[in-house]
Amino acid sequence: MTSHGPILLIEDNPDDVLLTMRAFGKNRISNEVVVANDGEQALHLLLPSEGEAVHPALVLLDIKLPKIDGLEVLRKVRADDRTRSLPIVVLTTSNEERDIVDSYRLGANSFVRKPVVFDEFVKAVNVLGIYWLLVNEPAPVPAGS
Repeated sequence: MTSHGPILLIEDNPDDVLLTMRAFGKNRISNEVVVANDGEQALHLLLPSEGEAVHPALVLLDIKLPKIDGLEVLRKVRADDRTRSLPIVVLTTSNEERDIVDSYRLGANSFVRKPVVFDEFVKAVNVLGIYWLLVNEPAPVPAGS
């Protein structure tokens, strides 16, 4: 299963990165995966002040991140014409209602709680991959970005 462009995984927990990579492999998701370990790194990849930006097919965004939290990353990405229409799925362990409300208010396309059990996580990644990489028709990349 593949779509054009990489998947940007914004996740600070190395165990969750490994788990996500294993789930991609089990689901035959062959997109390149670019990992940002904090919100600042994610913004440098998506909104560089110079150089070429990463244009992901899908962004998987954790909320609890060091340096710049996931909600602030979401706010900045949605405020910029170059990244406004990127598909962003908040993928987090948070079960706080406020995080769900804030994520959607700031423009998340979806909010998914990470299942604790690996087999359930693999199933969730499969559904995300099928929908966002195969079924969904992405917005064109804006000219000049």
